[in-house]
Amino acid sequence: MVREVKLRQVGGSVGATVPKDMADRLNLAVGDRILVVETEQGILLSPYDPTVEKALALAARTAKTYRNALRQLAK
Repeated sequence: MVREVKLRQVGGSVGATVPKDMADRLNLAVGDRILVVETEQGILLSPYDPTVEKALALAARTAKTYRNALRQLAK
């Protein structure tokens, strides 16, 4: 499902609101944590999962460590 949301100033940050029906379907509630991932296609919001967070951190470290090899493989 695609929804347009408006960004708002929240303190020193910018926030987006999730429509209630979407939050209900995704079992999201006030105070829940989510992961925000920047992708080539845009922004991906995902329910917070410590396992996923650790895997993303590991992938980032691996990509940094093997940066040159990955560039060669991408050719």
